[in-house]
This record gives sequence, structure tokens and C-alpha cells, in this order.
Amino acid sequence: MRNDDLVLMGYVRGAFGVRGWVKIHADTGSADSLFDYPVWWLGRDGQWSSYRFEDGLVQPKALAAKLEGVGSREAAEAMRGMQIAIPRSEFPETADDEYYWSDLIGLDVVNKDGQRFGQVAELMETGANDVLVVREGKREWLIPFVGQFVLDVNLTDKRITVDWNLDD
Repeated sequence: MRNDDLVLMGYVRGAFGVRGWVKIHADTGSADSLFDYPVWWLGRDGQWSSYRFEDGLVQPKALAAKLEGVGSREAAEAMRGMQIAIPRSEFPETADDEYYWSDLIGLDVVNKDGQRFGQVAELMETGANDVLVVREGKREWLIPFVGQFVLDVNLTDKRITVDWNLDD
């Protein structure tokens, strides 16, 4: 598996029970959406191994998952801290005006006058709308990800054009 195709989706928090289940922290919009993927890639330090997802539970503060080949609490505990990734190529297609956050991270942000802000460092969910967190050095801009301010997203050119003043 090519590392550049993998998208981080969460990490293993530790063991859950005594039969090899792992406790999961998911960094996804809908926590249990991770259960939609039949094969997970787990790893650390760039070394990845595939595990077939067998079963999952939604717990109040975490997810629990049973992965093929992990049969004991000790084996599950040894996975603590491992990152969980899914190949980007396995994600469902998006509509023309929809984007995965992972596709937006790292894109350059410029305004309609061609002034460069920096790159998308992360996105935040505020309830009303998502917000681009754009950073350049020590400067940071929070730009609502709505049509009023985001004029164009060009994944090919790795650029987002916004209607936003550089000094805002």
C-alpha cells in the first residue's frame, strides 16, 4: 500500500475487553463511518499492515472494533497508539460541491485579488458551517467554508479562491 493513498481516520486507544477488541478514537465526521470499510490499515512510523474489520460497537466515549487476527487482550493492547488509515481510493465519490476534509488540507488559499494567505492547516466544525483554518508562519485566518466566501476549490491546481481580505 502506498502511504500517499492512505488517509488517517483515527487511532487505537487500547484494549476493550479480553477477547481482542480494540478501543478506537475516530477522527471522522460520523464516528461509526469507519465501520463502513472492510479493511483497515494500522501502523506506526510509516509501517502499515492491513486488518479485516469483523465487528464494531459504538460506546459512549469511544468505538470498539474486532479485527481479524487480534484474539487476546494482550494483542489488542500492543496496538495502542497505532494509527488507523483507509485508502483514499476507497472513499465514496463526492458531489461536485462536496469535498473531503483530507482533500482540502494543504491547499493554497488566495483571494480574488490573487493575494496568498497560506495553506489550509485544518478544518473546524462549528455547527453552523465548517471553517478553514489557514496558516502562514505565525499568522492564522479562520474562513467560513460557505459559498459566500469560498469562490472556487480547484483540487487539480491545489488552490482555494476566497472572497476575503488579507487583513481580516
